[in-house]
Amino acid sequence: MKNLAVFMGEVIIFYRNKVIGGLYKGVLKPIFFGMDPEFVHDQMTRVGIILGRWGFGRKTTSAFFGYKNSILEQTVLGIDFKNPIGLSAGFDKDAYLADILPSVGFGFVEVGSVTAKPCDGNPKPRLWRLPKSKGLVVYYGLKNEGCEVVAKRLHNKKFDIPIGVSVAMTNCKENLNLESAIKDYAEAFSVMELLVDYVTVNISCPNAGGGQPFIDPGKLELLLATIDRIPTQKPIFLKLSPDLTEVELDRLLDIVRAHRIHGLVCTNLTKKRDNPKILDSNIPERGGLSGKVVGGMSDKMLEYIYRKEGKRFVLIGCGGVFTAEDAYRKIKLGASLIEMITGMIFEGPQVVSEINQGLAELLKKDGFTSISQAVGIDS
Repeated sequence: MKNLAVFMGEVIIFYRNKVIGGLYKGVLKPIFFGMDPEFVHDQMTRVGIILGRWGFGRKTTSAFFGYKNSILEQTVLGIDFKNPIGLSAGFDKDAYLADILPSVGFGFVEVGSVTAKPCDGNPKPRLWRLPKSKGLVVYYGLKNEGCEVVAKRLHNKKFDIPIGVSVAMTNCKENLNLESAIKDYAEAFSVMELLVDYVTVNISCPNAGGGQPFIDPGKLELLLATIDRIPTQKPIFLKLSPDLTEVELDRLLDIVRAHRIHGLVCTNLTKKRDNPKILDSNIPERGGLSGKVVGGMSDKMLEYIYRKEGKRFVLIGCGGVFTAEDAYRKIKLGASLIEMITGMIFEGPQVVSEINQGLAELLKKDGFTSISQAVGIDS
């Protein structure tokens, strides 16, 4: 009877997701994709705030999008994850949605990127869709309200899932100076680490005025030495650019090994426009590209780092995740956790549940009893 109940529960969730996905792709997506993407994002954020404010809204959202399976549970760096699918930084920049996102089915959420000072970001337009390529062009330029405001929003809150934060340097002229930029990182880190389960140091934003200075090994050494001196027990990740060559990556890894970095996020947005996966014409010259465009680059870096470093670093795979197969491929290449944004925008919010349910089936099919057993088996 118990097995039958579990089977029926899986069937109900499967068809629930099919119905919601069909409604999203057939009705809502055509409407949303006919509007300015930043406007749509802002309106959906307002809806999420309202739903997250009340227990009824959270429970209703969970009924439509939740999924649980013990095979997906794992403990990583002392943090318990109900499932491996997380929301990447860049969607909930100011932690307005931290109350509702656990109900959407995510196993964790990374807010930000958050900087020391408030930043208006780059001028509009700064977000474009690539319908044929299943990607986005993002040129926000680290828009956020600053660490003090975001910290107040998270203060004294408890969440059902782990919450991480991505910190970066404020996109301003002052931070063209190396010392100022490092102080900016340190301030954002110090304020935010008290309120979250882990911190990601984002050195790979492609849209800041100062570029990516900390992909230089000498400058990264100075930044990480400063981070080392900040007292914290929280795990620290470093977010990498997919555009790094293997030689550049090796040089960075030489620096990272000597510092208090527990994991790597592979990867951020790509700036390259010669990618054969770009199928759309008239691509904006500015901005970083997400989605299927960067998926293969993320996979390649995951495999390279896992083969080179083994389990020295916990890897988070980010880029091009639209299906359970996409997520499973990254896990088998070495990722313990997965992050996504673009897949949800193109497929619908039920895709988180679809991926988790699909992952559970793929793991069982391959004879695994826990997700941790599959990490890195193809590398």
